[in-house]
Amino acid sequence: MSQYQLAQLNVATMKFPLQSAGMADIVANLDRINALAESSPGFVWRLQSDAGNATALRPLGESCLINLSVWHDVASLNAYVYRSAHAQIMRRRNEWFEHSITAYVVLWWVSKGHRPAIDEALQKLALRRERGATADAFSLRQAFRAPDAAPARAPFAFGDRCPVG
Repeated sequence: MSQYQLAQLNVATMKFPLQSAGMADIVANLDRINALAESSPGFVWRLQSDAGNATALRPLGESCLINLSVWHDVASLNAYVYRSAHAQIMRRRNEWFEHSITAYVVLWWVSKGHRPAIDEALQKLALRRERGATADAFSLRQAFRAPDAAPARAPFAFGDRCPVG
């Protein structure tokens, strides 16, 4: 069993102030989506204020929301993001959030039990923006194995020489 867990940060720039009519649908769904995450297989932890979400935390400015969480592994996060009701609400993200031309999601491996701070997460996002996907800062689309994962076995390829012949 791995001694690492997957941390994730995503950031989103709001088109409207959080308490405005333009954000009403996403705000109305926050508790439901957060509860879904917490009940999803592989969920470990999420950053939240006393209000139960992270909307009051604005380290990148008043118009930018952050989401920071920890999961058991890439497969668990992938299932939540793409195969749960989360995907349905996020199909509407263009209604509420500006399109980002830079990376707005970053994943990285943390030691089991570690809860990343906002500054750590923002450093990982900056690293991904500067260098693209690396083992230290990546995305679901270009995920890397945990540092203690067994190496992937290379598949047999035509043209390889038979070791016994």
